[in-house]
Amino acid sequence: MKIATLISGGVDSSVALHLARQQHPGAELSAFYLKIWLEDELASLGECPWEEDLGYARAVCESLDVPLSVVPLQGVYYERVVEHALVELRAGCTPSPDILCNQRIKFGAFYDFVDQPFDLVVTGHYARVEQRGGTFYLLRSPDAVKDQTYFLCNLSQEQLARACFPIGGLQKQRVRELAHELDLPNRDRKDSQGICFLGKINYNDFVRFHLGEEQGDIVRRDTGEVLGVHEGFWFHTIGQRRGLGLSGGPWYVVGKDTGRNIVYIGHQSELQKTARDTFEVAAVNWVSGPPGKEELQLKIRHGPELQPCRLTALAADRWRVDMSRPDTGVAPGQYAIFYDADICLGGGVIQ
Repeated sequence: MKIATLISGGVDSSVALHLARQQHPGAELSAFYLKIWLEDELASLGECPWEEDLGYARAVCESLDVPLSVVPLQGVYYERVVEHALVELRAGCTPSPDILCNQRIKFGAFYDFVDQPFDLVVTGHYARVEQRGGTFYLLRSPDAVKDQTYFLCNLSQEQLARACFPIGGLQKQRVRELAHELDLPNRDRKDSQGICFLGKINYNDFVRFHLGEEQGDIVRRDTGEVLGVHEGFWFHTIGQRRGLGLSGGPWYVVGKDTGRNIVYIGHQSELQKTARDTFEVAAVNWVSGPPGKEELQLKIRHGPELQPCRLTALAADRWRVDMSRPDTGVAPGQYAIFYDADICLGGGVIQ
């Protein structure tokens, strides 16, 4: 058996590499560092962390005598993920680039850049794969806070069949303990945060670099009063609280007029007026086939919280979602991910 392990230099993927060796004795392991950071291209915007990451990855692989290769994917990443995110931002939507990264890069383009087939691809995701009959299912991690099935919802059966998540059944605390027991060189390294391709680059700086600035009004939706000025609607998303620079709050973004470059806000006391308990989704990917029932659970953002919902088919690839309670942060372009207990069924784009 040949196993490819995608290693980032962080604790999770490093522990996953060790566990893969234990779980598959005799397998031929190869490690790969996917270089998708954009810091080389955007060096003026922030600190470049990828060389430090690669140093940790090399140290971990050397301790196991596992060969490590660097796969440069910046170009294809920009074409398949970043350009999509920029198009969504220009349209006033809220993109989810990490979902596309898993689908199009880690379990997609990576195969185009390696010169041999692998039976399994190991990553440090907090998720589980289970085969039942001839179908593969994506299951939530028992660590609800770290669970990453939200970001894996676009995987196909072919991709899931060769995905291996050795730490998916563990709590994060246990993974840290294993890192110390294994004496990993990065055992005390902090977890990375934010969007996968940005590294330490500030998100707004990245958006400003590509889309520029264009001043527009911040308008209180209830009264029509102009309360401030923003630098472009593409810097803001529905439900956002921070970064508005207004007194008398808390204020939240409740809408956008992309044609007139207006960002609408509402006071916390007014939020329930803008909350939504129903929306539509399109471009739905069902990981293991469409659900056999309408009553499901839902996530509209990464996190531990699930809420009941009802799913109704409207057309071949369009569904209506009725939530059990209203939410003030439903934004076009976001992904809605559906669950049946521990099974991640898949997800689609909020319209």
